[in-house]
Amino acid sequence: MNPRSAKEKKLVEKLRLHPQLLEQFEAILALAESSEGSADEVESLLIEEVRRLGKTTMESWAIHAEEKTAQQFKADHPDARHGKKKR
Repeated sequence: MNPRSAKEKKLVEKLRLHPQLLEQFEAILALAESSEGSADEVESLLIEEVRRLGKTTMESWAIHAEEKTAQQFKADHPDARHGKKKR
């Protein structure tokens, strides 16, 4: 297997873990392949897609960071309980 196909395979595996990002990249690629509209219109659409990609990426990152922090807290404090105290 050549390095490029291994790299592509790894990218596809990662995108499968983040389907929202896959959708964003597909939208950007569709713009790149489109022959519709003027350069200004395509640029405007691309800017919006890149903003969406950034938002989706940050949301994905935040979810992962929160899960990692919760796992670390549970490991450091195994006796800690989640929820409200019963009266």
